[in-house]
Amino acid sequence: MILEFLGAAHEVTGSCHYLEFGDKHLLVDCGMEQGPDLYVNQEIPVNAAAIDYVFVTHAHIDHSGLLPLLYNHGFRGQVYATKATCQLCEIMLKDSAHIQMFEAEWKNRKARRAGNPEVVPLYDMSDAMGVLTHFVSCDYQHVVQVCDGLRVRFVDAGHLLGSASIEMWVSEDTDEGRQERKIVFSGDLGPGNRPLIRDPEYVKDADYVVMESTYGDRKHAAPPDYAVALVDVLRDTFRRGGNLVIPAFSVGRTQEMLYFMRRIKTEELLPEYRDFEVYVDSPLAVEATTIFNKNVEDCFSEKALALVHQGINPIGFPGLRMAITSDESKMINFDDNPKVILSASGMCEAGRIRHHLKHNLWRKDSTILFVGYQVPGTLGYHLLNGAKEVRLFGETIDVQARIENLPGISGHADVGQLTRWVEAFEVKPRKVFVVHGEDKVTEQFAEHIEQTVGVEAYAPFSGDAFDLLTGERVREGSRELAANKTKSAARAVSNVFARLLAAGGRLMTLIQRSEGLPNRELGKMADQINEFCNKWER
Repeated sequence: MILEFLGAAHEVTGSCHYLEFGDKHLLVDCGMEQGPDLYVNQEIPVNAAAIDYVFVTHAHIDHSGLLPLLYNHGFRGQVYATKATCQLCEIMLKDSAHIQMFEAEWKNRKARRAGNPEVVPLYDMSDAMGVLTHFVSCDYQHVVQVCDGLRVRFVDAGHLLGSASIEMWVSEDTDEGRQERKIVFSGDLGPGNRPLIRDPEYVKDADYVVMESTYGDRKHAAPPDYAVALVDVLRDTFRRGGNLVIPAFSVGRTQEMLYFMRRIKTEELLPEYRDFEVYVDSPLAVEATTIFNKNVEDCFSEKALALVHQGINPIGFPGLRMAITSDESKMINFDDNPKVILSASGMCEAGRIRHHLKHNLWRKDSTILFVGYQVPGTLGYHLLNGAKEVRLFGETIDVQARIENLPGISGHADVGQLTRWVEAFEVKPRKVFVVHGEDKVTEQFAEHIEQTVGVEAYAPFSGDAFDLLTGERVREGSRELAANKTKSAARAVSNVFARLLAAGGRLMTLIQRSEGLPNRELGKMADQINEFCNKWER
């Protein structure tokens, strides 16, 4: 029974954990790294075709974004997630595939002009569509018997619509008889008291805990009334005649901003500009807002649910405009009236927000308001930390706009809230593995848990593997910094060749699983493989 850490180890994004027991192989999350890579991540130790199950804690791309690549490389197992997560992944993975294809085409236009080789997208829409057919929807609090030796339960993590911590009971036969271990994966934990979704739920017992530590080194300030705080920024910006541009994640943060904008409108908090317009410029955000409205009963907080029962849409109001087509997006910047522009991505790394930054960063009358965590190295991080100029679409833009941050808005629990989540275990875990945090933060929070909660804690690196029956580390991972990785150490293969290697691995997995078939079938398979090899050897 081996647990290996692959992604978000001493890093904030790219969550991926591998578990092997008996003859089963599974992943918890399969996320894409966003922002710069600090440490060299280890590969999944088996071919993608050998993965039987993937369990997704929530739909954010840093937890789900490599599922289409896994499918591209041969995965054909089942993907378990909550109902809302399945619905959000339906739109988010398609959107991610679109971005991969668009960026590859953009790079190839430049490559063709320069006479350079063309690139292939990490994955395409067919990969996203393919993996989505393997999703299995689960209800909160319902124990699912996945297979012999594996049961799981999803409990609300309070981070995003449909987000979950996962309780996993794993058992296998040993020389000492059948042994069971319970592992709890926290996923990303919310801070509670969110405007739309419910508070995170506590778990009572576990043998091992794998938990996030995004804000494991800091405490959130006492949350202000965000609607009132927004009013101050709106009033100042509109008086100067500019636009308020808010880079916001399409799923979660955008809907929270709409909740606060509705309050400003309905409570007459900005009477001198009561008719201001709010543009949501993200097709993904528009679709996500629809999904929020479909999951009211399962996911909304009591406060938001009460509004719905009164016939009030918590995230709808007069003056709300949705920009879906590219032409509708472009027209926003031809409108001279001061307005609010909510656009993605939240860290300004891709998407339509970059166009709005190009049109507003140079304007002294406009404001760029950040309302979420910015990974170091991203454009959003640089702007928030005083960048005087940035490059957008090959052009240098002078930063003249006012750059603001709305403190306190966070989808992640702070150090005190994370600590309370660990303390809530009525039976103390044998060990807590601390992941999903910046390099030093993971170490610091692990030490904090040991001192405060009295539980052994460890911050694993990518490739660290533990035997959960003994609790001992059986493999030490890489401590190599990505910046020090030489070309000779890197796998110098293209995406296409990597796909070919994965296909070969899938074939070997199929051959191994064919043991025991009738000799006639095995012979037929061998003949077909040899015929294929003969064709390509000529």
